[in-house]
Amino acid sequence: MKDMMRYKDYYGSVHFSDEDDVFYGRIEFIRALVSYEGTDVAMLRQAFREAVDDYLQTCVEQGRSPEKPFKGSFNVRITPQLHQRIAASAASKGVTINKYIADILERNVDNAA
Repeated sequence: MKDMMRYKDYYGSVHFSDEDDVFYGRIEFIRALVSYEGTDVAMLRQAFREAVDDYLQTCVEQGRSPEKPFKGSFNVRITPQLHQRIAASAASKGVTINKYIADILERNVDNAA
């Protein structure tokens, strides 16, 4: 992913503030706000890793499960007409709508991760 770092299956954004002369980011794809910063790339990368580790440790200390960036499900809003066409096409192939769409996405999405 462009402008992202990865550590322990968490993704962190990478930004630069010219005004503050600092790199900064946050853990992406979770609801919790976990941010970090550094004055150079090495410091930013280290701060990101520490932020992930701190987040996971805080969850343990609070007795709650850490959020997972990707759960394997997401909602997509489409027109009723497209929904009908997808359902009919899936049925004609003898598969569920979920299986039908997952197969299409698997064939068509880039393996960027």
